[in-house]
Amino acid sequence: MYTREQASQIRQAFWTAFGQYIAPQLSAEGYRTNWSNYKTGYKHVYFRMRAEKKSATISIELTHPDPDIQELYFEQFEELKTLLHETLGEEWEWELHGEDEEGRTISRIYKELPSVNVFNKEDWPQLISFFKPRIIALDEFWSDAKYSFEALK
Repeated sequence: MYTREQASQIRQAFWTAFGQYIAPQLSAEGYRTNWSNYKTGYKHVYFRMRAEKKSATISIELTHPDPDIQELYFEQFEELKTLLHETLGEEWEWELHGEDEEGRTISRIYKELPSVNVFNKEDWPQLISFFKPRIIALDEFWSDAKYSFEALK
């Protein structure tokens, strides 16, 4: 068992290692990108990567506080579902109006990798291999799709 501080240091070490590994990769538009803290340019639209004790997830999270507006964003993503899945090369899970850890209503489009542990350094290559192609594919998708969200901005 780790203290909160030790757990934080291990997570930070993983994300630093991931950041160093993916840093040479330019965005779809040819720019340097902070892949670990990806900015979509839209408030309430996030690309999140999480590595925990039992699994890892990568997701598109819609966090607008108004559930109706959040649903509009979700529906816009549904309109682009074919493009998203083609760009990712796989299908992801879709969840309208779930809850986050703080009990807030969010919607997510996500992929989970079970049976990995960020606290086990032997799992880090598997985690990096899970996150890297998917965040790059999300960036490629977003470079085309973000314009479809202008009316909701």
